[in-house]
Amino acid sequence: MTDLTKGYPDKGYKIIGKPVPLMDSRAKVMGQALYTDDIRLHNPLTIKILRSPHPSANILSVDISEALALKGVKGVLTGTDFKNTFGVLTISKDEPALARDVVRYEGEPVAAVAAETPEIAARALDMIKVDYALTDGVFDSRKALKPTEHPLHPELKRENNLHKKVVQEFGDMAQGFEDADVVVEKRFRFASINHAFTEPHATQVEIDNKGNITVYSATQVPHYLHMAMAEVLEIPEHRIRIIKPHLGGGFGGKSDPFPHEMIAAKFALDLGRNVKLKFSREEVFFSHHGRHQTDLTMKLGFSKDKGITALGLDTLIDGGAYGSFGIVTTYYNGVLLQGPYKVPNFRFHVQRLYTNKPMCGAMRGHGGVNPRFASEVLLDMACAETGLDPAETRLKMIHKENTLTTNEYRVTSVGLRNGLTEAIRRTNWHDKHGKLPYGKGIGVACGFFISGSALPIHWNKLPASTVRITIDHDGGVTVFSGAADIGQGSDTMLAQMAAEVLGQPLENVKVISADTRTTPVDLGSYSSRVTFMAGNASRNAAIRMRRMLVQAACELMEMIPPKYDRPEPPEDFFRQGGRKPDFEKGFLGANPDYADGFIFEDGLIRSEKHNASVTFLEAVEKALEQEGILQVSGTYRAPKMGGKFKGSGAGLSPSYSFTAFIVEVTVDPETGFIKVDKATCAHDCGFPLNPLAVNGQIEGCIHMGLGQALMEEMVYDNGATQNPSFLEYKIPSAFEQPEVDIVPTYSDDSEGPFGAKEAGEGILAPIIPAIANAVYDAVGIRLTQLPMRPDRVLAALARESAKSDQKRGAKA
Repeated sequence: MTDLTKGYPDKGYKIIGKPVPLMDSRAKVMGQALYTDDIRLHNPLTIKILRSPHPSANILSVDISEALALKGVKGVLTGTDFKNTFGVLTISKDEPALARDVVRYEGEPVAAVAAETPEIAARALDMIKVDYALTDGVFDSRKALKPTEHPLHPELKRENNLHKKVVQEFGDMAQGFEDADVVVEKRFRFASINHAFTEPHATQVEIDNKGNITVYSATQVPHYLHMAMAEVLEIPEHRIRIIKPHLGGGFGGKSDPFPHEMIAAKFALDLGRNVKLKFSREEVFFSHHGRHQTDLTMKLGFSKDKGITALGLDTLIDGGAYGSFGIVTTYYNGVLLQGPYKVPNFRFHVQRLYTNKPMCGAMRGHGGVNPRFASEVLLDMACAETGLDPAETRLKMIHKENTLTTNEYRVTSVGLRNGLTEAIRRTNWHDKHGKLPYGKGIGVACGFFISGSALPIHWNKLPASTVRITIDHDGGVTVFSGAADIGQGSDTMLAQMAAEVLGQPLENVKVISADTRTTPVDLGSYSSRVTFMAGNASRNAAIRMRRMLVQAACELMEMIPPKYDRPEPPEDFFRQGGRKPDFEKGFLGANPDYADGFIFEDGLIRSEKHNASVTFLEAVEKALEQEGILQVSGTYRAPKMGGKFKGSGAGLSPSYSFTAFIVEVTVDPETGFIKVDKATCAHDCGFPLNPLAVNGQIEGCIHMGLGQALMEEMVYDNGATQNPSFLEYKIPSAFEQPEVDIVPTYSDDSEGPFGAKEAGEGILAPIIPAIANAVYDAVGIRLTQLPMRPDRVLAALARESAKSDQKRGAKA
């Protein structure tokens, strides 16, 4: 078996840094894991949703009388049953649970039925009569910019369908382009992409005899769903409990509150019955929330001596019918280009438009994937025009540690130089680039991503994450966290933190997560925040518990316990950002040291100085004798940072990951098919807490990147979804997965828990332009539209051939 720890430093940890199988892996492979639809409530009603067949129409009437009269139907809901709209962002609550007066996309929920059986519910849907008056829709972001008398959201009081516009400029753009040896500019277009998660949306609601509801839902954001549901249902939050069971994939597609969740909870409250619903795959595609269709023009100035001198972009993103995460997406389409290289002069203009299509939202690599493709392709073009090696050029431009970006992001640790250097060596880059036979190519690209958003979606003063730890009478450790494990292994990571600090085997640690009744608040699984923020909170909580046990052990050994002096406010800007640790409130500092002169291992707590020991269980019993309960909490708060300009908080993170890909491809000039032969990845995730999980994330991102690069796209015809199934929406199979070589890439991040950074999203973006750059190396064409379908490859080859013919004709 491959040693997955090879290439990383040995820090002497027993559990951290070791390849640990995920805690739920056995249950999943044995078919024992319970997903939302597997839960069996007592005698639940089945819910079915009637969806609009039109992308743009006024609702003149909804007649539910026949459906209500059908035997077995217990209730029907329409838009008039809900007063409040909702949304994941407080500044963009524009989505109704059921459409009222107007439908804005094909598949929008219009009415819902609750019945004794699925068959009765389906028959009842056919009995609902909706009278629509069709209206002219807008299906293109450029047309959405034009003035109209009937915008999709008249409440915004705009003359067009603009949702959000962001313009930011730093430095002197004119001077930056003047300083350039070469200026390259291109228009890029990107299809909308679906998350294509395995488990469809599903929700079940259980109601008790006091009218309180427990909602089991396939969600990434229990906390935000909790808040939204209370507002939509107009009941106090304490009457609602949200539980996330096992989740069959999310990738951002379950990080919003959804209409079906509101509908299910409303039925349970109104009827006093348990209810359940599950989407068909077609309904998943109608709900969408995937990556935005994007039309982007980018201009890059480049100097052989200075690197990038200026970067500017103008972007239109098609948001579909509602807001979702769109305002954040608008910012991320620009600000995340501030790495992995220094960009001294930078301007971006991004507009998000409403259209009569299913809404777009957050998807893995949120907002950063499409602009990263454009910038890395332009950088490759600049290198080609100046005769520079594209891999060596990137190597020279990577950010240095402990620096600020042009828009005042705080860059702490950077390990990518070593990683990319090793990738260049392993792939024999210098022997291959520009030297392979026609049809074979090699390309490189780099990326940069946040390790969790420093600011919450809903403005509040809560910690970014809180974790509670208890120890039972038999010494068993339980970690409580609101963080949602969506398959990325966060439960295992939280257990690793506690087990390492408390010297316990991993099997002695249990994790209870994503339950709003029993776990403290965590803001959700998005923006690669869980490992960094919940991980730090778990580590802080475990250290506080360790100190209680050391106190008890010292009493048993008749020793004076160590003193934990309050440290002064840290002076190092890059270390703690001015935060003052507070032992009572659970924040012990960023990645605090827990060396205390005691060793926790082999079931013992041993004093190094006095060569004395007690068992872990004896210390637990003594602490319980003193306290009655062994329970502590730990928190994490991001440091104060960022500029004072409008929008400065977008993209702020305590730390950033860095990634490089070198990809080798084969292009068939007869068919236009692109085959990715090998992908070599160097991903700087700080110190990997679990190399097995990190490698799994890398391989998953490669597979997802292949899909967006080569085949995945949502297809619409005047707002009508043309490919709402896995038969028509093409995703890569296991046969398309290339050979993968993972280069151990290390940096010890001072802020991250045990030195870790994100390893779930940032990996995705750079593989896509690396494929495009390899295609150029193989057959000499620049592809600027995704996906890179065979017909587009053939068209580009034909254009290139025509240019060559013209040149030969001119010479003749």
